Amino acid sequence: MVQDDARQVAGQVRTGFGLQLSTMELVTSGADQRARLWLAQTADGGRYAVKLSGGGTPAGLVVTAYLAEQGVPGIVAPLRADDGRLSIDHDGRRLSVVPWVSDQRALDGPMTDAHWRAYGEVLAAVHAVPVTDELSRLLPAGGAAYPSIVTATRAVAERLRDPGPDDPAGPLAAEMADVWSAVADPVATLTRDVERLAVDQRDRPGANVVCHGDPHLGNLLLGADGQVWLIDWDDAVLAPPECDLMFVLGGVLAFAPISARQQKAVLAGYGPADIDPARLAWFLAVRALDDLSDWTCQALDPDAAVAERDRAARIVRGLVSPVGLITLADAALRDLDRRR
Repeated sequence: MVQDDARQVAGQVRTGFGLQLSTMELVTSGADQRARLWLAQTADGGRYAVKLSGGGTPAGLVVTAYLAEQGVPGIVAPLRADDGRLSIDHDGRRLSVVPWVSDQRALDGPMTDAHWRAYGEVLAAVHAVPVTDELSRLLPAGGAAYPSIVTATRAVAERLRDPGPDDPAGPLAAEMADVWSAVADPVATLTRDVERLAVDQRDRPGANVVCHGDPHLGNLLLGADGQVWLIDWDDAVLAPPECDLMFVLGGVLAFAPISARQQKAVLAGYGPADIDPARLAWFLAVRALDDLSDWTCQALDPDAAVAERDRAARIVRGLVSPVGLITLADAALRDLDRRR
């Protein structure tokens, strides 16, 4: 099936983008279950990221094309199809082609101080671009999905309250139930605080800028001399800068925490920032609940491959660990209460 899909995609790239691909290698390191990515190569050695996207919005391609036109560093502009479009349709998914700029993910390191500083510089440059009328129409508001995230979190909590021996998810259901039981109080608090602080967000909105929406180290590529590229813009949003900066200041990936020295280097590259602690904590809490409920649902999916379910379960365990996002979001909200 994967080979058939690759052949079909290669054919569409040839007819739609005018590129004759000689090889297509499936990339399996991404976390987006709704996307498929290939490292493709042409006979003359050109390398491209060929992607099928089923999630997010098509605005991500519009954003990167615009940012590249504005001269923002670290942005790779997508190729345009022969008819000028940034993507073409493939069975209801977006097919796009972007030059492949680096094999080195920031997650795999090593990141130098120059890389950390460049990471901040890219975020600052992105946040500084003017928001056009087109982007205002296309980009969703950051955090706007919080009601559905809260609903999903409560539904999963109820689902795991008493899974039973005949649960279709099998033994993982009991394991996930134990995990959720251990963090029931923090998750319930986060759920209530997300709803409570959302009122504050509406009454005291920050300045909306273009945000990547998911700028963790898995979406950062490294080059020589401290160069970085920020990739995968499927979740681009209009939001206050805290929506992106929480990935630096709040910590998001349990297996890749950012140290105080690294944070300092990023902020040195970013420049002066008036960061609102309440807004930062709210975005962190929304992300924590979204990740916890989404990855738990993937672990409980009886139709998914065993390896995918096991991976999702590992991520859930990381989210509730002492350095995980649930713990960090809970601590941020507690710190916020102490400040008041």
